[in-house]
Amino acid sequence: MDGRRWPILPVGGAERPKPGVAARPRLPGRQNRDVELITDPGDERIADYRALTDVELRTRWEPPHGLFIAEGELVLRRALRAGYRPRSFLVEAKRAGQVADLDGAPVYGADPEVLEQVTGFHVHRGVLASFHRQPVPPASEVLAAARRVVILEDINNHTNIGAIFRGVAALGVDAVLLSPTCADPLYRRSVRVSMGEVFAIPYAKLDPWPQALSEVRDAGYTILAMTPAADAVPMQQLTDTQRLRPALLLGAEGPGLSRHALDASDVRVRLPMRRGVDSLNVAAATAVACWELTRDDPA
Repeated sequence: MDGRRWPILPVGGAERPKPGVAARPRLPGRQNRDVELITDPGDERIADYRALTDVELRTRWEPPHGLFIAEGELVLRRALRAGYRPRSFLVEAKRAGQVADLDGAPVYGADPEVLEQVTGFHVHRGVLASFHRQPVPPASEVLAAARRVVILEDINNHTNIGAIFRGVAALGVDAVLLSPTCADPLYRRSVRVSMGEVFAIPYAKLDPWPQALSEVRDAGYTILAMTPAADAVPMQQLTDTQRLRPALLLGAEGPGLSRHALDASDVRVRLPMRRGVDSLNVAAATAVACWELTRDDPA
């Protein structure tokens, strides 16, 4: 793929050295955990981590191969707690003790210069992990288990996706539904910005779009389309019935919701603005709207 030597790794974890090839030196870890030292950026055992800054390449590589990358010790431990199975851990060699207690996958250690050559950036947190993805549940399953959901149309910015998941988790909304063109919640930047909350919030795809919005309505939700239009209902004025099982629908930065999505909604709602500001960043708008819908819940 793109001449970068991307092997298809075995399901059980990263590829091991071939018979007859000398094993790499090993660094002693705490609690009798061995850390395999990587000195060659082209070492196939760490192919999962190659070119992490190449968004197009990563989005074509990771989902089809059933993997995602977590950055930082806090985030990778949240992935483990959520039940994601690790493929491998890659750490700055001097930080090996941070993951010495983790089992289930090989641990590779490297100097910062090698890490940067492999990943394409300075790994300032010093810890990366590759994980197996889990099957994404059907929308019907997610809807049945939730009371309030957020629905995203064409949100293809990974930073916004991560920030939205973090806000949804913090403010008590139960799930996120994505149109087919939304960015991957498990892309490294989304995971990092969410501080690992993408692992805590169930999500599913709504496909075909926007016809699948009827499935949301059939599940008993009221679809609330966020728009800055002057004739939209201020969120504070929603009725108790409209607040009972809300599905908050938001569109991408700039264009907002498509006409078809707006037409498929039940109520058009807006956040009242001041000083001539017509809209907020989509992640900020999601957080404010989620707070309004959950403000009477006990903390």
